[in-house]
Amino acid sequence: MAIYELDADGLTLLESTTFADARVLERGDLQRVLRHQVDVIAPDTLIIAEEFGDWQESRRRVDLLGIDKDANLVVIELKRTEDGGHMELQAIRYAAMVSALTFDDAVNTYKQYLSAIGSEEDAKEKLLEFMDWEEPDEEHFAQDVRMVLASANFSKEITTAVLWLNDHGLDIRCVRLHPYRDGDKSLLDVQQVIPLPEAEEYQVRVRDKARLERGARTQDRDLTKYDVSIGDQILTNLPKRRAIFSIIHYLCASGIDPEQIREHIAWRGKALRLVPGTLDSVAFEKALADQLISERKKPQTRRFFIDDDELIHANGKTYAVTKMWGIHTEKAMKQIVDRFKDKGVSFQESV
Repeated sequence: MAIYELDADGLTLLESTTFADARVLERGDLQRVLRHQVDVIAPDTLIIAEEFGDWQESRRRVDLLGIDKDANLVVIELKRTEDGGHMELQAIRYAAMVSALTFDDAVNTYKQYLSAIGSEEDAKEKLLEFMDWEEPDEEHFAQDVRMVLASANFSKEITTAVLWLNDHGLDIRCVRLHPYRDGDKSLLDVQQVIPLPEAEEYQVRVRDKARLERGARTQDRDLTKYDVSIGDQILTNLPKRRAIFSIIHYLCASGIDPEQIREHIAWRGKALRLVPGTLDSVAFEKALADQLISERKKPQTRRFFIDDDELIHANGKTYAVTKMWGIHTEKAMKQIVDRFKDKGVSFQESV
């Protein structure tokens, strides 16, 4: 790896150095700088703690602890060494320790961190705003713990271990930080080496699919199903998300303005996403992805019902119903059914 200065006379090789030679300290320099500019190594992450170690019978501490836009915890480990030491093992140990954090725990942790850096911002409000949540949702908080390893370099043992762990459902990112000297200036080359950026989307899809398949076999999830009566139909044994979708879709098809439903369950945030125009599935998915990216969110369009026969068209707009209701599904269904009683819609748990 080499970096050159390009000018009219040609290329000049910049001097490669080490953090030790540059007298860059791990905690006093790297950690201090990255806690305020963490996007350099972990995009879309909010730091909520530094030197976190809120557990009994252990003196170990996480360098930086963050939250991402999907409400996952992010363990960040920093090393200035040329091989990364045993940081992947440390990160896994820390990930296990923080995995039990609740939303309230995160708020208290973040409150202490803000106080330590001299900020008077409200920890709870800032967390909710960052995750684009209207209110706390314990069911969807900290469903996963991601790990980011940032080091001057990584040994073959670390890269092999990380690749294997990622294949088996973990989410570990390796970011190489290589210092250079340019006269009196210190430069830092930052490169994500695992997963390779150009292959990351594919690798994430493969990993998530494997995780879901394992989770479906092993997790004790709420699998409550419902029978829904709409018009002269009775739809039986519907999963929660399909039950509430069927109710909303039927009401809109029978003449209810989607905006009335949006307003009635405004507490749920953007339960119905809208895009101007009467669009088919392909056009809507592209527009929705652009919309989510503009809001600094991942373009996870499949979190909505967006097939052609699922989209709702009204008011010169196209609407899609979210699939992400969590523990509030039954509450939302009841509110919608009660609001539009004259439409003859009802539901009950399947026997």
